[in-house]
Amino acid sequence: MGKLYFVRHGETYWNVENKICGATDIVALTERGHQQAIDTGKMIVEQALTFDEILSSPLIRASETARHISEITGIPTRIESRLIEQNFGKYESTARDGAEFRIAKEHFLDRYGTGESMMRLGQRIYNLLDDIRKDEKTYLLVAHNGIARVVNSYFYDMTNEEYAKFGVKNCAVLEYRW
Repeated sequence: MGKLYFVRHGETYWNVENKICGATDIVALTERGHQQAIDTGKMIVEQALTFDEILSSPLIRASETARHISEITGIPTRIESRLIEQNFGKYESTARDGAEFRIAKEHFLDRYGTGESMMRLGQRIYNLLDDIRKDEKTYLLVAHNGIARVVNSYFYDMTNEEYAKFGVKNCAVLEYRW
């Protein structure tokens, strides 16, 4: 039985400011975020976690996290555009814990004005997971909290409420079995 690993990117300035990052690519890692990524790479080596390749979202916060992990582990990184975070449209750069956004996250067909619906996001990520499952390789995905939600739902049943509330800490490492 194969494995898949997932790491959420390191801390960003917008994480600190409690803002929704979404598909916005101006969000850089904080110094702490860089250190989290380095520490994650070291932890992967110390725990002898093995994978064949790192697939990273093209957004700076994820690709920088993947770069740090790759430099420490020696495992090659490839950009995978399907791992880009969900576009939250009108909610990008607004408060993560805003009441309106919290309710909107439970509406899976809502595109948030100019964004991407949860249904479209789910299709994109499920297609990616179906594709890499066939490879018989072990991958580390480096991406975003919204992507973590979809990946988790691929492996586990979740109610809409559980899905909307699911979150991963910066640089947390999750392991899944096919």
